[in-house]
Order: sequence, then structure tokens, then C-alpha cells
Amino acid sequence: MNTANPHSSGDFDELLRHARQCSHYLDRLLEAEPELLVWLRTYLHVSCDRKVMQDWSDDIPAADEEQLARALRNLRKRVMAHVLTRDLNGLSGLDEVMGSMTALAEISVRRAQNMVMNTLVEQFGQPVGAESGARQELLVIGMGKLGGGELNVSSDIDLIFVYPEDGDTDGPRTLSNHEFFSRLGRKVIALINDLTADGYVFRVDMRLRPYGDSGPLVTSFAALEEYLVAQGREWERYAWIKARVVSPEHSPYSAELEKLAQPFVFRKYLDFGAFESMRKLHAQIRAEVARRERHNNIKLGPGGIREIEFIAQVFQLIRGGREAALRIRPTQQVLRQLVLNGELKEDIVARLDESYIFLRNLEHRLQYLEDQQTQELPEKAEQQAVVAMAMGYANYDALLAALAPLRDFVSQQFDAVFGVKQENGNGTWWREDAAADELVSALAALGFREAANLSDMLLQFRDGSRYRQLPELSRQRIDTLLPRIAELCAETTGPDDALRRTLVLLEAIARRASYLAFLAEYPQALPRLVRLLAASAWAGDFLTQHPILLDELLDTRELYVAPNWTALDAQLASQLEAHVGDIEREMDTLRQFQQAQTFHLLAMDLQGLLPLERLSDHLSDLADLILRHTLRLCWRDARKKHREQPQFAVVAYGKLGGKELGYASDLDIVFLYDDDHPEAGEIYARLAQRINTMLSSHTSSGRLYEVDLRLRPNGESGLLVSSIEAFDEYQRQHAWVWEHQALTRARYCAGDAAVGAQFERIRCEVLCLPRDLDKLRLDVLEMRQKMRDGHPNQTALFDIKHDRGGMVDIEFMVQFLVLAHAAAHPELTANSGNLALLASAAKLGLIDAETSEKVRENYRELRRIQHQMRLNNQNACRIEQGRLDTTVVLALWKELLERA
Repeated sequence: MNTANPHSSGDFDELLRHARQCSHYLDRLLEAEPELLVWLRTYLHVSCDRKVMQDWSDDIPAADEEQLARALRNLRKRVMAHVLTRDLNGLSGLDEVMGSMTALAEISVRRAQNMVMNTLVEQFGQPVGAESGARQELLVIGMGKLGGGELNVSSDIDLIFVYPEDGDTDGPRTLSNHEFFSRLGRKVIALINDLTADGYVFRVDMRLRPYGDSGPLVTSFAALEEYLVAQGREWERYAWIKARVVSPEHSPYSAELEKLAQPFVFRKYLDFGAFESMRKLHAQIRAEVARRERHNNIKLGPGGIREIEFIAQVFQLIRGGREAALRIRPTQQVLRQLVLNGELKEDIVARLDESYIFLRNLEHRLQYLEDQQTQELPEKAEQQAVVAMAMGYANYDALLAALAPLRDFVSQQFDAVFGVKQENGNGTWWREDAAADELVSALAALGFREAANLSDMLLQFRDGSRYRQLPELSRQRIDTLLPRIAELCAETTGPDDALRRTLVLLEAIARRASYLAFLAEYPQALPRLVRLLAASAWAGDFLTQHPILLDELLDTRELYVAPNWTALDAQLASQLEAHVGDIEREMDTLRQFQQAQTFHLLAMDLQGLLPLERLSDHLSDLADLILRHTLRLCWRDARKKHREQPQFAVVAYGKLGGKELGYASDLDIVFLYDDDHPEAGEIYARLAQRINTMLSSHTSSGRLYEVDLRLRPNGESGLLVSSIEAFDEYQRQHAWVWEHQALTRARYCAGDAAVGAQFERIRCEVLCLPRDLDKLRLDVLEMRQKMRDGHPNQTALFDIKHDRGGMVDIEFMVQFLVLAHAAAHPELTANSGNLALLASAAKLGLIDAETSEKVRENYRELRRIQHQMRLNNQNACRIEQGRLDTTVVLALWKELLERA
């Protein structure tokens, strides 16, 4: 719109003259009711909000329904005169116009409902729930633009009437709650909708209620839930996005209603099938537009308002179940949130927002003409000239010249989001009647070495019941995807393994239409998926178990960026906040977050973007973060607690303690507390049990971590939690040497910082205790032999972890050096990892510097080999003898632990 309005600074008469020129409706209204001029002169320069609207409503009292009907219609006339005069003269913007009309609708519905409710209660008593015995009330749900606070000036209002519970009224003349609220609803509609000598307030549309025109006027919560679960259609999900209780203003039942409807609108999983559903809905709209030759409709036609709304709302339907920030109603707010979420680019949204404002302003000016609900560009020259003037253009051609590129841009963006984005392979060989020899030839031509084996696998998939029983659309998607997948696999260094793993994943997700829809809607994700599966069997298994992670492949800007744990900590807190009180959703949120971050690290790892040591640091930081939030949630929900924050800490041992965590590592943890409350031991034992359960139990989203608590004092026979004093005494008086070895890799990782500091002090003091070196050697050698006996290697291969010269030998030597020399060199108590401690030992002259460097090189290589083998599901990590020279490791072992 041309915002340079020459009338905005004029006097009242000039402003009014311009408004009357642009609105035949206003001209007729002021001719019929000249007293409106006095009111308008008083309030024209008052910006209207809900409070002002309420004041205006209160200025027109009503003692009965007949007076109320007249009062509401007179209020509408005032508001319409005020809104359009301010808007047409540039005294207000789109937000004020939409806000004014929304406030008028809300206040009108509330006044009507309150008056009719009081009348009916006098006659029949108060409606009461049959089960709860609680007083019941009608909740009026505003749908569409009313729900979104975006009502236009001549709009219908879409309403749904619901009430919490069936039952009867408690008066001498009894009605069922259903009949009571049906009467209430009918009278509210009449007060607002009926055309009288004073006009109407709003046309009321009830067709969005369950079962539409054939359904009951009012619906109980139970009946509504049953309908949404059993009968709710995809287009109704779209309609319910903006649903909002508009009357009463504050209802104790609003939260219950929102909780009831939310799972229907916002699916728990990522719902990429929403693209196809909304594509079909839009195709129906476009077909209707074409049938009625309504291409000049700026709402439903190409590049119209509805296309902008669809762009915003499809992402809400897809991601709103997981991202609470998208559960908002106004279209412009949704678009801005999509920028923050990285779904749409900022410059694109800026232009969509500009287009939306232009189109909505034009829509209002079309409606100002005659107060008609229209979005059609006028055909008559006189009306065209008025609309152009109202929009601030010299003539209609200038208006069309400004409108055309905006509509073109909106259409382009709609097609970019909803267009069918298939990158089909040469799929002539993949068809229902293809014979085995055809598949073998096609696969061999693509470069697959085991074409016959892969052909059998493909035929088993095609002829299997799982594929045959799929809906036709799902089969079509698979048939489109498979040739392209085969071509992409053929381009990898391990094509046969890549295709096998991709087929396993495809079969696993085949019955989840949303995941097939994702691969169909985002073909750019396919190459990344195939490369990932080609690189790692473990990655294939991980994705097959958690296919929701496919979504993470979309944004390479995020996928390959090292994590910022401070920002991610806040992000997880926000996600958990959205599900407060729903422990199942909170547990799933923790799991989905942990899996997503693990997947990001895996993707960076397989791209060669993360050194192994840094990867382990990140995986350990992720576990620490999860432990912190798990502890917070478990303490929040503890039934018996005596303080706001627990004096309780989680101590990490093993791989987590040493920050050498792998993708599938257990968490070795110990729980400590420092609290003199008489029941502290019992309270914290229950807390520890809850933490263990939350971490290790399986939900629909899998498990967080396997937890090992055996390193606590007295092992499996010991208490689940220890007081800091008991832990101190145990470490000094009763712990075995192997437990002090374990202590070298332990660290505080979650919970109360003061308790953590006490643990670190005890750890340092215990590690610095003077020791008899000969006895220490014997104890370490004895423990090492027990471990070898527990992991016998009866092959001709070298076990990189457990055989002599392997990883465990190096770790034992580091632990021996710490325990033997920390008394003289306290810096060795730093939990800095095996590589750094070997360097420190050399710097302190405890071992030869060259030997230290070579052992460190060996340890790095052993960890690298182990990591690569585990990425391909080789858990027994054994290699050919002689592949790695362990001479220097064996020599240092002999020097430190087997000296005469």
C-alpha cells in the first residue's frame, strides 16, 4: 500500500470527507444516523484496544435481550465508523484494525453469553457435572481469524460451542446440560447474527463444529475428544490451529480443553504428511477458484492471503508437536518464529509479511466499500477508482502494478514450499513385474558387486506383506525413491553395504507415512542419508531405531556445526518447560534431545570434522547436561523433600569420568549427599532410584543411557547413595586399590556444587596418600590379571583393548603413575585424560619423554581403530597381529610394573 497519506494530518471534516469517498457504506451510515458524527468526532483520535472497546460497550447499557441486541448493533456501527475512518486516513495500521474487530467480536459474544446464561439459570438452575458435581459453563471457541486475533472488518465469526461434562441443572425445572447449553448457544447466535432493523453484529458460522451442519450445536469435552480421535480430518487440524476460547474471558476449563485438542492438531512425531494434505486442500481451493472464475480473489486466488497462511501453518502442523514455540496463532507471528527456527530465510519472511499486510489492507478496503464480505477485485470502473484511491494510488492500473509482483512472489514461495520436489532416478528397472534377472542386470550396471544378493533382497522387500499392505501413496513414494537411492548408493565407496543399510531403514519406516513423506518432500536429504549409512553400520542401526532423526539431515548449517552447550542447555530447558507436569512427554523430550545431539556429533564425525578426543568431550558434555536436567526433574517431582535444592551430587567414573565416552557407552556414576536431615539418606536414595529409572527405562522414544552403579562404596552390596562423610571414610579406610584406580578418572558432573567440591577435595587427598610402591605394583598386577582372565582371547588376532600392550594396559600404567607419585606431584590428580597424564609424567621425569610420546601415539591409534570398528558394529575389536607395534607399551609396562 502507498503509505504516503495526504489526509492523516487533516482536520476532522477533511478526514471524514476522504473516508466517505472511499466507503459507500460509511456514507450511507452517517446519512441514516447523523448522531454518529458527534461520537466519531470525540473518539476518532483514540487508538482502540480491548480496554477502550470494553469502555465503549459499557457506555451502551442493556437490561434485557432485546436491548442488548440493539446495543451490540449500535456498538458495531460506532466501531466500523471509527475503524475505517482511522484506517483510510493512515491514523491506524493493520494491527489496530484486526485488534478492534476481534475485540468487538469477543466482547459481543461475552455480553450475549452472560445475559442469556443468567436468564436460563433463573429458569432452570445451574448446570452441574454428573461425575464431578462441579458447576458447568459453555466455552465458546473462536476459530479462524477470530481465534488468531486477525478478524477482518466484514468477516463472519467461526464458532464452536463446548461444555466440560454432561449432567443436569440443579433448579426446580431440570434440563440436561446438553439441552441447557443448546438453548444458550441458539440465543447467543441470534443476538449476534440475526438481521434486525439495526442490522447485525457478525454473521455466525457454526460449520466447523464436530460433524458440521449435521452435528449437535453443542458438544461435551468427552464427545469432542472422541470425535477428534475417531473422525477428525486433516483439514480440521488446519482449522484447529487457531482455535481459542473467546468466552468466558477466563475459564478454569480452558487449559483442559487445550490439552484435549493439542494432540489432534500437533502430532507427537514430525508430521511431514502435512505437506501432501495441505497440498490437496489447496488444490481443491484452486479448482473451486478456477471453476467460479475467481482468479481476482485476493484471499483464495493465486498469490493470495490463504497461500501465505498455508506456508505458515504447514510448518506448525509438521513441527508443532515437538516445538512449543510454533503453537501460536497469528500468521505474522508464526512467520517470524519460522525465521528463528531456521525454517524460512529472514528476507523471504520480510517480503511475505509485506505481502500479507498489503493484501489484508486491500481486503479491508474492498469490504469498506459496501460492508460486504468480499475479497474479489472490483470489475466496475467506479469501484476500481475508489479502491485505488483508498489504497493510496493515483489509479487502478497503478494499484494492479503494485499488486502483481506481490502475488507472484507469494505464489513462488508457496510453490517452493509445497511444490513436488522429486529427483527421480532412472527407475525403469524398478517396477512391480520386474524379474530377478532384470534387477541383477540393472544393479550390476550401476556398479554393485553383489548384484544377485541385493536383487534377492529387493524382491523380498517388494513381494513381502509389509510392502503389499501399504497404502497406495506410500507404495508410490517408495517406488519413486528406490531408483534414486540405488543411484546414490552406487556413488559411495561401499555401495553394496550402503544399499543394504538403506533398504533396512526403508523397510523399518515403511509403515510410518510421515517418514516416507519426509524423504519425498526433501529429496535433498537423500544424498546425506546415503553417505551416512555408507560410512557406518552403527549409524544405520541408530537411524532405524530413531527415524525421527531424519529431520536433522535437512539443515547442513546446523548439522555440521559444533555444539554450543550453553545454548543447548537453555534450549532443552525450554523444551521441557513446554511439557511441565507430563512426565512421559518430559522423558521423551530428554531422549529426543539426546538422540538429536548424538546424531549431530555422528554426522560431524563421519564427515571428518571432529577429532576423536573432541568427539568424546562432546559426548561427555551431552551426558553431563542430561544428568543435570534429569536430577532437576526428579527432585521437582519427589514426593518427600525438605529443601528447595537437594544437597546431592552425581559423580562420573569410567569413560564418562575420563571424558572418553563413546556413542553407546554406559554411564558409571555414584551418588553422594551432604545433608544432616534425619531422613536424608532415605530421601536421597529414592531420588537416586528415580534418576536411575529415568535414565535407563525404555519409553516410546527409547532409552537415554545404560547406567552402572557398581563403583559405589561396597559395590552392589552397598547403599545406593553415600553421605560425603561415609564416602570419605570408605576411601581412606576400606577401598581396594582398584577403587583408587577408578578414582583417578572420577569427577563431579551434576548436582550441588558444594557437594561436588567436597568430593573433589576428598578425591585429591586420597590420590595423594603415600603408598608402598611394591605393594601397589602387586595390587595393580593382580587386578590386571583378573581382567585378562575375564576377557580371554582364543583367536589368533590382537584384542586391542584387553591383550597385552593394548588400551587397558596403557590405562593401568597411567593409574599406577598417579597413585605412585601424586603424593610428591599433586598435579597428577588433575582429571585431564590418559594422554595429558602421560605427557605430565614425562614432564615430571617419571617416564622417558620419547617413550611417553610413542605410548600416547599408540593409545590414540588404538582408540581410533576401536572407534572405527564400533562404527561398523564390530564390538569385539580385534585386528591382525603385527598391524600395530606394541613394543614400546610392553617395555614401559615392564619398566613400571614388572621391575625386579
